[in-house]
Amino acid sequence: MNITREEINHLAELSNFDLESQEKEALSGDLENIIKYISELDSLDTEGVEPTYQVFEMENIWREDEIKAQDADRAALLKTAPELHNKPGVEDYQLKVPKVL
Repeated sequence: MNITREEINHLAELSNFDLESQEKEALSGDLENIIKYISELDSLDTEGVEPTYQVFEMENIWREDEIKAQDADRAALLKTAPELHNKPGVEDYQLKVPKVL
């Protein structure tokens, strides 16, 4: 399978990578080798082989939710909130935090 320059540019854009021309050529070759290697799996005979969804013997352990008494109360915890831009860090029992986005 030949990976086109447009596909490499599209992948780089989706990944937010700024690639040089040499890097795009190397990536194209690497992707072709990976796809070739993976496509070899198509030749395997999997007739009668059960699908494997989990390789470890793991299972969820369920428990009942329990409400446990706490030593600190809401007011005491909210008093520890730092100030944000010279304003209290708490408003209507909610913590104010700086904008993330």
